[in-house]
Amino acid sequence: MQNYILSCCSTADLTAEHFEARDIHYVCFHFIIDGISYPDDLGKTMSSADFYAKIKTGAQPTTAQVNVGQYIEFFKPFLEAGQDILHVSLSTGLSGSYNAATTARAQLLEQYPDRRIELVDSLGASSGYGLLMDMLADRRDAGASLDELRDWAEANKLTIHHWFFSSDLTSYIRGGRISKTAGFFGSLLGVCPLLNMDVAGHLTPREKIRTKKKVIQRIVDMMKAHAANGDAYDGKCYISQSACLEDAQAVAAMVEAAFPKLNGPVEINNVGTVIGSHTGCGTVALFFVGDKRED
Repeated sequence: MQNYILSCCSTADLTAEHFEARDIHYVCFHFIIDGISYPDDLGKTMSSADFYAKIKTGAQPTTAQVNVGQYIEFFKPFLEAGQDILHVSLSTGLSGSYNAATTARAQLLEQYPDRRIELVDSLGASSGYGLLMDMLADRRDAGASLDELRDWAEANKLTIHHWFFSSDLTSYIRGGRISKTAGFFGSLLGVCPLLNMDVAGHLTPREKIRTKKKVIQRIVDMMKAHAANGDAYDGKCYISQSACLEDAQAVAAMVEAAFPKLNGPVEINNVGTVIGSHTGCGTVALFFVGDKRED
């Protein structure tokens, strides 16, 4: 067994049970809704159903990243136990969490000079970030050293594709990603924006597609175009969704039909409370391993 721990932020959007089964530790972001702050603890404090129900009735949540003090509190027990740490953060294109972890690392290594804290910027989010963590856990379990695992993460993180669409533009308009005028006409015409993560880890609009049926086909087409080994893709595939399970299931069914060699059925997770505070309801995200992402 390796004498280091593997950790990430709660924004990797896998279930608490999944993280526990894979021995992946996580530190919680926070979200504020109806004036109350909650930990993004994967549904323990507030269920996904309750969270999105609040958004549907007009709540406008905000979020708070993990700060330096919280990182110190999270990392310190592992160092005291004589363990090193490989921590993979939410994309720097979306959050300053990596910078906070870097500051915490510098302070802690003054106290624990014989220990190591290695940091990786995932350049990912939600269950795509989670897919990277799962692949790292596979390699750790196969005996990879801390250095080997860090180097593999850096070399391969941009092969994790993140494709998103949304059938509800409300939160995209509120967050400024879509103008109010464009959002009004987009909603009127049934436009569903298709977005992905670019090489800097930013969520970037790519296409405006009319009708949900067409955007579901298009997101699967993106997997056909980019998946490793094409339709012979034999890796894992994750989906996350925000209060639109039927849409996610429709995408999963098409993916499983198009890629018969998948490593297990498509795993559907919830878009967590922090990412969901920005996407709102109606978002489906598809994650898989493919060619290196390009702008």
